[in-house]
Amino acid sequence: MKIALIGATGFVGTAVLAELLQRGHDVTALVRNPAKLAPQPRLAPRALDATDAEAIAAAVRGHDAVISAFNPGWDAPELYAQFMQGSAAIVAGVERSGVRRLLVVGGAGSLFVAPGVQMVDTPEFASHVPANVIPGAKAARDALTALRGNVALDWTFLSPPALLAPGARTGKYRVGGEQLLMAGDAPAGISVDDMAIAIVDEIEAPRHVRARFTVATA
Repeated sequence: MKIALIGATGFVGTAVLAELLQRGHDVTALVRNPAKLAPQPRLAPRALDATDAEAIAAAVRGHDAVISAFNPGWDAPELYAQFMQGSAAIVAGVERSGVRRLLVVGGAGSLFVAPGVQMVDTPEFASHVPANVIPGAKAARDALTALRGNVALDWTFLSPPALLAPGARTGKYRVGGEQLLMAGDAPAGISVDDMAIAIVDEIEAPRHVRARFTVATA
């Protein structure tokens, strides 16, 4: 497939890029600084302003699918506003491009921990997550809410589990829906490489079109 990957040099994007290339896909890596990407077969780096919908439309036109691992950076001074601006521009740009398939990598904060209660709204979240991250978590939640009303795209939103970190690529994961996955009494986790596998699996064989899903270690 021909895949456009937004945010290919970030924590998640780097793992997704490696997984896509390993499986033989042609990848257009859309990043702020293409010089960060070493030349590789099937890789076409391209500079992109992720808040410019017209530039996004031009960059992704002709691709089979778009994966967005967009994040303005946890230390961005206006993180919530920048996150929402970029998320809206990406959706609008993909719509204008004529590409229908969009997978968005979001946050775990919007997963439910009790009926009607999302993790981002709990006291535990506020006490365990750095203060600079919370606006981004709330923006990811609001971006998902906006995406749920979109009927123009065959979108998917992937929320990682509560714990996402470097680790072994096992090739195994379990899938959940709207609720936070647990490992016994504690929140579950996954390695970023295994989450990348889940992302590319969903692109190759869609199972969550116009839906959100989550994954964790099997």
